[in-house]
Amino acid sequence: MQPQGVPDTMKAVVIGKADAVVKNDVPVATYIPEGHMLIKTVAVALNTSEWKHIDYKLAKEGAVMGCDVVGEVILLGSPRLAEFGKRDYTGEEIAPQEFKVGDYVYAFVHGSANRTPENGALAEYVVVDSATTLLAAKDWKSVGKSTDFIPSGPVNSLEAAVSLPVSLTTAGGVLFHDMGNKLLWEPKEPQNNFPLLVWGGATGVGALAIQLAKRTHAYTKIIAVASKKHEGLLKKFGADDVFDYHDKDVVQQIRKKYNNIQHLIDAVSEQYTIRQVYACAAHDLPVTIMKLVFLTINDIEPQARRDNVKIISTLIYNVTGYEVKIGEYTFPPNPIYRRDVSKFINFIAPKIQQGYIYNMPVKICKNGLEDAPELIDKLRKGEVRGEKLVTIL
Repeated sequence: MQPQGVPDTMKAVVIGKADAVVKNDVPVATYIPEGHMLIKTVAVALNTSEWKHIDYKLAKEGAVMGCDVVGEVILLGSPRLAEFGKRDYTGEEIAPQEFKVGDYVYAFVHGSANRTPENGALAEYVVVDSATTLLAAKDWKSVGKSTDFIPSGPVNSLEAAVSLPVSLTTAGGVLFHDMGNKLLWEPKEPQNNFPLLVWGGATGVGALAIQLAKRTHAYTKIIAVASKKHEGLLKKFGADDVFDYHDKDVVQQIRKKYNNIQHLIDAVSEQYTIRQVYACAAHDLPVTIMKLVFLTINDIEPQARRDNVKIISTLIYNVTGYEVKIGEYTFPPNPIYRRDVSKFINFIAPKIQQGYIYNMPVKICKNGLEDAPELIDKLRKGEVRGEKLVTIL
């Protein structure tokens, strides 16, 4: 039996035999776990992970899809005891976010999950985890269906907010868990005495990684690789130097100017980009390259491999705290990752409310979940560049 006003079934987007399918009779969750909330969806954003779960057979048919959601809290699960201390690396208090019925929140959800196939962001009602949920500012409202586009800038609407969670959580995990940077806000001295390279600076993860690295002064410089048309936007985000990936000699340009790049993020993560990123890395210093999909050293040509370079990966789904099964792969629980990302979410949520983090340009779609299959196909075909697709319910 659902609480008053909550229906037994809802509209949601699920994995079909070969594509995304909109269904009108998906059951609404009847159990809200400890530390979770049930929200009524206002808007959702689309990501490449949606089509990859379909095309690569990473999840079960019928699983509810989607990872980015914003909505109103309508039901709270039992509170969870704090999983980490309240103090950050500087000793400053980080007050845990507190949520209540009626709040508007935006969150990352593990959609198309094999453990919880009944829950995903592309649905009228969604269960969200407080560890991956951010409180919206009280003055953020929906832009409504009369708006077609939200420019990049400080987050000031629910639709701008929903463009963030997947990219923000991923970038936060990379910088403050995998790369070992500290949660320091605008320290005077750089945390690392070398530059960061972000290949794919105009992607969602790339844009947030640039901003977070800049605001935490994690590196001496931030180098972005993207289409030259995005140079102004990326410099607004905090990039110090932008190189155009269309240039045939882009790697040589970067190597000539910077020979000491020790941290590199491949936010595109195709075989051809990981090879280019690898070639940009310092030759005689310890190097860590972050890639976002299942690429390995085997994707680097044997003659180009060097002992000073290690390639690592991140898995945003580890933030759930549970074992993660994706296709034929099984990843054990990673409580340290969950702790570090939870700390980051608590650290960054008020900074976003204060206008320090910018959303990417957002294209607004008007037909709610009915739009999702078409938007997922646009992402599959590579037709979306430098903006996020958001649809309003």
